[in-house]
Amino acid sequence: MTSKITRRVALLGAAGILAAPAVLRAQGQVRLTLGHGAAPGNPRSLGADRLASLLRERSGGRIEMRVAGSAQLGDDAAMLTALRTGTLDMSVNSQGASSAVLPELAALGLPFLFADAATAFRVVDGAVGEELAKRFEGVGLVSLGFWDNGVRHTTNSKRPITRPEELKGLKIRTPPDPMTIDIFQSLGAATQQVNFGELYVALQQGVVDGQENPLANIQSSKLFEVNRFISLTGHKWECNPCLVSRIAWGRLKPEDRRMVQEVAKEAAAYQRGLSQEIDTKLLGEFRASPAVAVNAVEQAPFRAATAVVAERWEAKPFGDFVKRLRAASVAA
Repeated sequence: MTSKITRRVALLGAAGILAAPAVLRAQGQVRLTLGHGAAPGNPRSLGADRLASLLRERSGGRIEMRVAGSAQLGDDAAMLTALRTGTLDMSVNSQGASSAVLPELAALGLPFLFADAATAFRVVDGAVGEELAKRFEGVGLVSLGFWDNGVRHTTNSKRPITRPEELKGLKIRTPPDPMTIDIFQSLGAATQQVNFGELYVALQQGVVDGQENPLANIQSSKLFEVNRFISLTGHKWECNPCLVSRIAWGRLKPEDRRMVQEVAKEAAAYQRGLSQEIDTKLLGEFRASPAVAVNAVEQAPFRAATAVVAERWEAKPFGDFVKRLRAASVAA
């Protein structure tokens, strides 16, 4: 009798073990990982957390997203490689690093292209963004829109920058982005590429004299501690493309893809609004702080000095796209 009961229990137990994966499949559990390089408190970091929260809420916990920020999964270039090989599911990446994969993306950073961030949003949410999304597909990436990386300004440890000639002789860190390099070389600066995660130390040790970033990045990474001069050059706007691995995208059911697209759009709107709020707040705080020196600049000389950059980019193989982008920025 005992042997029959034991055998029955064993069979039921085995059936349960074998049934468990089937139950998980029926429930449609999905686990995703999103990587980014922003520090805690940065709008990109907060937006990524919001995206994960929305996915969990809308799916009733069925879709779980792990967010790995502060370059935990490597720098932006490493995360892009991981996306393309399918070892990372999603990333809210940087425009500079992403342009190494899709060169025409860098054109969004043409000097003084957009009157303000709102104009930039109208452009990337329209035909230009759709065209870039199609081009991303060609390199194994799915675009879920463009987040706000802000209008960028110049900081350094030597002096206020009020005119282009005051940049001459300064070593300025730029991301590995050909557009930013073009802009600062046209302004007479010596450019040097340093990983963002190593930038604070590079500034502290004098490896470079200055750098350029939106106010949110300057604050969240404490760059103002080693660069007290903040010059409001406003030389370019940049996006943070929200990208999904085409391999990971192919594993999702159609209804899950739609859900991811919907919440990514909501998270983008949240991040953009937050970015604008924080930018206004930080400008006031920096101006009130005795530890830093903030100065405005007359943009006309900077525009004149960088006019050649647009001409160079229109001569590139994707020059027609650059022309359409410039026309869209005027129409917006």
